[in-house]
Amino acid sequence: MTDDPIIIPRKRTSYHELTDSDRELVDAARRATSRAYAPYSHFHVGAAIRLSDGSITEGSNQENAAFPSGTCAERTAAYYAHSAHPDARFEAIAISAMGTDGQPTPTPTPPCGACRQALLEYEKLAGQPARVILDSPGDIYILPSVSSLLPLSFSDFWNRPHRYRQLLYAPGREPLTPYRSVRTPHRIALAGLSCFSL
Repeated sequence: MTDDPIIIPRKRTSYHELTDSDRELVDAARRATSRAYAPYSHFHVGAAIRLSDGSITEGSNQENAAFPSGTCAERTAAYYAHSAHPDARFEAIAISAMGTDGQPTPTPTPPCGACRQALLEYEKLAGQPARVILDSPGDIYILPSVSSLLPLSFSDFWNRPHRYRQLLYAPGREPLTPYRSVRTPHRIALAGLSCFSL
């Protein structure tokens, strides 16, 4: 057995050292925190995504009394960005947060695991790294990609074990994909994806 350390590349900078483009993205993320709906945690998060068409999409966390039904700022921004601009590609995301005291968090706030996985999907769709900017009043962290936040990710359904392929490639039937299914009485959920009809 050998140790195989995972190193996450990170640049540490400040707001005034950012490029104009990155500063604009951070400003958008900071603005978005004011639109968070967080009556339970009182933790307001804002995210802003720059797309390849030059637009910036903002999102904030939206909580719900049934906690799993709420959505983080990063996913709110990502899902809206791709819904409104399906042909554009993600280039960068900035994330800012206000703590329960109503003040900006003193250190950068990274996305949760679910948001990292969701953002990774759009980075893969873009076919290029999407930079991540984690904001705070002091240090700002810049990471070269979403994948650098999630080095051991689930990102390729088609390379999963043979049993999944057996389910997807039934004899005499066209292959099923996450976006296409055929009508039969049985349904199965695979690898956290939406249900497939078999």
